Amino acid sequence: MFTKILVAIDLSTVSESLFEKALSLAKFYQAELMLLHVLSHDEQGSPIVEGITGLNYYEMVELETIKSYKKRWQEYIETGLERLTTYATQATEAGVASEYSQPMGKPGHQICEAAKEWNADLIIIGRRGYSGLSELILGSVSNYTLHHAHCSVLIVQ
Repeated sequence: MFTKILVAIDLSTVSESLFEKALSLAKFYQAELMLLHVLSHDEQGSPIVEGITGLNYYEMVELETIKSYKKRWQEYIETGLERLTTYATQATEAGVASEYSQPMGKPGHQICEAAKEWNADLIIIGRRGYSGLSELILGSVSNYTLHHAHCSVLIVQ
């Protein structure tokens, strides 16, 4: 039924169980697995720029702030790649063909685009559990994906 399964992960602890569910389904259907982590300022734990004043009086402070931000952003990229390669290795050891990608952008949009380009049959995505005002302000990646994906979407609580 499914031949290509895309699993959208983040750097939260929930991603481990999300990956396990995706791997289980991929093994069951003998499907390929695409592991996707979207680099985004919307992700909890992603680096943010703090202390930029826009005033020339504090140029040295701003330069140090930018250097610090760049360092934290590079660490964020590397952490994402480490998680992706770990999951890809686990998939390979389980006999599941896998690949991974780490684009930058709006998570919902990037997930839908990657699924379409890769011709996925199924997208597996987690849900943060936001509702009401939090969901309105922060948006819902799972809701966006559900309404814009070209294929089936499995949302895991």
